[in-house]
Amino acid sequence: MSQRMMWLVSLVALLVLSQSASAQIMWNDAGADSLWSTAENWSTSSVPTSLDAASIDQPPDTHCVVEEGIDAECETLRVGNGGVPTNLDITGGSLTAAGAYVGVDSPSGHGILNISGGRFATGSLQIGWRGTGTLNMTGGTVELSDNLVVPGLTGTGTVNLRGGTIYADELRLTSESGLVDVGAGTLILDGDDTETLQTFIDDGWLVAYEGQGILHVDYDVTNPGKTTVTATALLDPHPADGGLVSPGQVELSWTLPDPCVPGEPVLVDVYFTDDLEALESFADPEAIQIVSAENVSSVVVQAERKTRYYWAVDVYVGSDDDPIFGPIFTFLSDNLVPQVDAGADIVTWLEGEPRIGALDATVADDGAVMPYTVQWKVISEPNEADAVIETPTAEDTNVTLPALGEYVLQLAAFDGEYIGTDTVTINVYSDSCAAAQSLPDYVPLVGDLNGDCRVDDVDMALLEANWMLDSSLTEEWYEVD
Repeated sequence: MSQRMMWLVSLVALLVLSQSASAQIMWNDAGADSLWSTAENWSTSSVPTSLDAASIDQPPDTHCVVEEGIDAECETLRVGNGGVPTNLDITGGSLTAAGAYVGVDSPSGHGILNISGGRFATGSLQIGWRGTGTLNMTGGTVELSDNLVVPGLTGTGTVNLRGGTIYADELRLTSESGLVDVGAGTLILDGDDTETLQTFIDDGWLVAYEGQGILHVDYDVTNPGKTTVTATALLDPHPADGGLVSPGQVELSWTLPDPCVPGEPVLVDVYFTDDLEALESFADPEAIQIVSAENVSSVVVQAERKTRYYWAVDVYVGSDDDPIFGPIFTFLSDNLVPQVDAGADIVTWLEGEPRIGALDATVADDGAVMPYTVQWKVISEPNEADAVIETPTAEDTNVTLPALGEYVLQLAAFDGEYIGTDTVTINVYSDSCAAAQSLPDYVPLVGDLNGDCRVDDVDMALLEANWMLDSSLTEEWYEVD
């Protein structure tokens, strides 16, 4: 982009900011909670609308929260407009804005956007305008109709994509003060941006796992017409970074690097917590350390339901006193949705009477809440109330099908919290030949002249009746009506 174009873009953004400033609704965190949807938390005692500019810049270290069930909106969003650290946390629900700026005016301020769930939709997202801006993502989606710009103007911007997905037109890393660190998250850009991204990678502005991972960039492969960026960690963590596991005992494991001196042990420190800030600030490492200078590649921890955990492995290679600090991994511990397999689709036939057949299903569940229960039901059938399921509350049961046509049956498994489902389709034909002919790999038998799936005396009679007959044309120039 030319310098003149960059100047024009900056001018337009400044005009947007200045126009919004006169109509800003300021966050004051004066309500009984810290929810965006609480009117008392805003300077006008009213929640911002799509016509209002929302500014979150006071009080220090505040957390404005958009959670499940909240559909928030504003015209322009400004996080970290003042000289103090301020946070906007999107844990669920949705937030929609025409444009967004994180780390806006004051070089001494710090705007932090934390997204662990939900949906954030905006035009352009500028991380670090004149101040310091940080986007921390562990889940959810960011949908940009314009560009992700890091930093926006003269500030410092950092994007930690530890989970979730960012959709944008382009990624613009405008200076060495901008950094995008891809972990378990995914970045999806419109069109072919592979050449530009490679430049950012070469400059060290686009990295994987704090430089301890491998970036994967493809165009038109993972997502048609788009450039997709993902990453894998060199330590190969398990559970997979950003993954979901059942609560209870969880084994953390990793791949140790080769020692500097062959045969020598590689020691590690391991840290585990449900408090991301405790791991990032490292203010009290002993409180979250679970392994200290040991030659191990796994450790078992206890995980509670509906809790997100963070862990890191620091490796001693070459020095027993100077570890290489590893990236932060994360996983969510929660009750898993039952995995249901209603069985393979079926082809059968009546032969003049209703067909009774077996339903052979499989359900897998972690049992974190309670033993699961199942329920079969008919989704569609040729005639209402045709199908009769013998024991609808059993995984494996029998079904009676009296009519020709397609039946779709569903098996649902409920574990006390979540429901998993799968369907099986049964096509019923008049006879075994019609059923065979419905299969995609059906090949007629050579000599089956009447198409009844067998070569027999009837076919022989047909062959004899037509023996030596010739249906080829007799005129060299044959007119077709």
